[in-house]
Amino acid sequence: MDVVFRTDAALQIGTGHLMRCLTLADRLKRDGARCRFVCRAHPGHLLGLIAERGHAGIALPYDPAAADAGTPPPAHAAWLGATWQADARATTAALGDDRVDWLVADHYALDARWEAALRPRCRALMVIDDLADRPHDCDLLLDQNLGRSAADYAGRVPAACRVLAGPQHALLRPEFAVLRERLPARRRPARLGHLLLNMGGVDPDNVTGEALAALRGCTLPDDCRITVVMGRNAPAIDAVRAQAAQLPWATDLRVNVPNMASLMADCDLAIGAAGSTSWERCCLGLPALLVVLADNQRPIADALQAAGAAQAVARETLAAELRAFLQRADLGAVLDRMREKAAAITDGRGTARVAGHLGGFAA
Repeated sequence: MDVVFRTDAALQIGTGHLMRCLTLADRLKRDGARCRFVCRAHPGHLLGLIAERGHAGIALPYDPAAADAGTPPPAHAAWLGATWQADARATTAALGDDRVDWLVADHYALDARWEAALRPRCRALMVIDDLADRPHDCDLLLDQNLGRSAADYAGRVPAACRVLAGPQHALLRPEFAVLRERLPARRRPARLGHLLLNMGGVDPDNVTGEALAALRGCTLPDDCRITVVMGRNAPAIDAVRAQAAQLPWATDLRVNVPNMASLMADCDLAIGAAGSTSWERCCLGLPALLVVLADNQRPIADALQAAGAAQAVARETLAAELRAFLQRADLGAVLDRMREKAAAITDGRGTARVAGHLGGFAA
């Protein structure tokens, strides 16, 4: 099976779209598929990581002056670094003479117009979306967010399109499901021992630094450990490292963590962005305080809070909200309830489920 992914990573876009596509590509490759990535060379692209993971990457030129800025729809057109027409032509050229089995598009700046233009170059087309805000011309659509249903895409996809909705289809690396099965029931601590801070792969505004400053005004156990995780392209790594060294608790900054599942399994609470990492936390029953860093993260934070699996906190009042939460007299009981609710949201086997749909369609 020949699969091509059209997605991007960038300082503006973040890394989540590409990382979840890489997770699916790794699974498909394991099953014998050939996977390639077509990515525009935005500042902060991850074409090197694609190669490290054993997939071919094709770079499209980055030309911000040619972007569809302010030209609706879609609302995120400026993120493409080209007009959709130019991107369709460039992607077609990147495919060469091939007619691939699957073309997978994961990009808020692409919609049914781009997909229709690429239809002749693929046997089937899949879209990964989170927004349900624009039409798509696809055979399979994945929206892994909590509370989503096929009804949210009624009238936005062809009648024959199969819609996979909800976190049971979340694209998580296999170690999350494996570790979930091996973990004993989480201990019920009377106190907070290990805190994880992760504001996404890029964090261009250094919300990580804001959170560390907020924690400085909180009361934590003297032996509490803090682990900060950042991506290789995060611009504030050096500043955060210096800031972490000044905290009164043992604070470890890690960049490009290869063992995120085992790290999460060792933590009692996470403070992080309300992005796709939310489903990793849920899989391992890790309670979280969620900071909304982009509009598309608001529904995730709201849904997880409504489910009792996390608590949303506002960036503008981060210090006060962290202090209030961490100083709760019933913190241990609150974390216990959040763990139970989080673990019920996804079992971590979504990647295998989605891969099965692609393989079954191709067969």
